[in-house]
Amino acid sequence: MAPQDKKPQPVTTLRCSRIKASIWKNEGMNGPFYNVTVARSYKDRDGVWKNSDSFGVTDLDALIVVAQQATRWIAERSDR
Repeated sequence: MAPQDKKPQPVTTLRCSRIKASIWKNEGMNGPFYNVTVARSYKDRDGVWKNSDSFGVTDLDALIVVAQQATRWIAERSDR
């Protein structure tokens, strides 16, 4: 596979329980900036791991934790 065909990867993924926050670095006209995607991992009926962007009430505490971790991670790198 040629380098330009390589699928972009997050710079880091933070996890708490079944919730993960992936942080993506982008380049803009004013320099680099970060975006975050959040997902919940689960196993389907066949035992295959999948991701969802839907969260239940029992997921919200973990969602808060990864959001705070992502905020801190980005802030530490944006001050450089």
